[in-house]
Amino acid sequence: MRDLLSRRAAVLLGLIGLVLLLAVAAGTPAQAQLDPSRTVPPEALAGGSVPGNTLGSSSDADFWRAVRTGDQGYVSIPNKQAGVLVQSYGESWREFRNALLKVYGAWALLGMVGLLALFFLLRGRVRIQAGRSGRRIVRFDGLDRFAHWVTASSFVILALTGMNVLWGRYLLLPLIGPDVFSAITIAGKYAHNFVAFPFMIGLALMLVLWVGHNIPNRYDLGWLLRGGGLFSKHSHPHAKKFNAGQKILFWIVILGGISISLSGIALMFPFETHLWGKTLGFAADLGLDVPTDITPMMEMQLNSIWHAVVAVALIAVILGHIYIGTIGMEGAFEAMGSGRVDENWAKEHHDLWVAELRDRAGERPVRRRPQPAE
Repeated sequence: MRDLLSRRAAVLLGLIGLVLLLAVAAGTPAQAQLDPSRTVPPEALAGGSVPGNTLGSSSDADFWRAVRTGDQGYVSIPNKQAGVLVQSYGESWREFRNALLKVYGAWALLGMVGLLALFFLLRGRVRIQAGRSGRRIVRFDGLDRFAHWVTASSFVILALTGMNVLWGRYLLLPLIGPDVFSAITIAGKYAHNFVAFPFMIGLALMLVLWVGHNIPNRYDLGWLLRGGGLFSKHSHPHAKKFNAGQKILFWIVILGGISISLSGIALMFPFETHLWGKTLGFAADLGLDVPTDITPMMEMQLNSIWHAVVAVALIAVILGHIYIGTIGMEGAFEAMGSGRVDENWAKEHHDLWVAELRDRAGERPVRRRPQPAE
């Protein structure tokens, strides 16, 4: 009798355990998804709609198209830019900077060096035609030279460190290795940021000191038509203290320097300025067909591109200035070296300025006799 009761109790307990196992299995349907061959697509479970109706009536294509074009979504954190999942203009920025700018910028600088070398081979050094007189004239005082050298030396540092950012990984990195290149680049980054301020100070000084001498006058057109006398050994067009070529250089440096300074400040203090948005908005008010919906990220991308493009253009122009001021023209470096130039050099390149100096000193103006052509 006891054995019968024991067998019945065991069977009962077994049945209870089986029911419990089936109940657990029924309560965990996800276990059935472990077999990939039996996976049911979510669309089938939702009757063709996205599960949870998260997209409402939109399709997947519409949703991802909006994401791809940079639509602003909602985020609860302070950084609202995080609501943009895909910033498509970043691809255009990267393609321009890493392809077009690096290639064409390098060709622009190499082309300028090639042109200067060719000009030197064909023309040679521009000599003082009458020879040195031994008498010297004060051309630039100490403040003038200070403004020039502060601007020039800071520009050289900015140019070298900037070119390292653009081309250093292709030129320097393979030569000096990653450790040294990393140290140089980090030091260059800080130098670039801090040396920018002396550059802006020098720029302001040059504008104040020389703007009066760089207003165009009636002699500038004649100077340009005769190529400044650079292509003929006996042709020296009239010029005052600054000739037409120097005036063009002055305004390129001033306007380009102001522009590159503004974009540089915007890059040093990211997302704090809205220069492009305001500029393009003003252009749109004038009737130009330009985009006006400029996001903070697009501001930074445009600042980066503009900063680099203007920098490459200024470097190319300054290469020509360095050439003329050193090996290209005899006596030119002395103007910013000691501040005094030979009287014959001054008469040949800035005769009207020499006449003005003699008028002030009560001397008879110097008049150059016409010289026969070669």
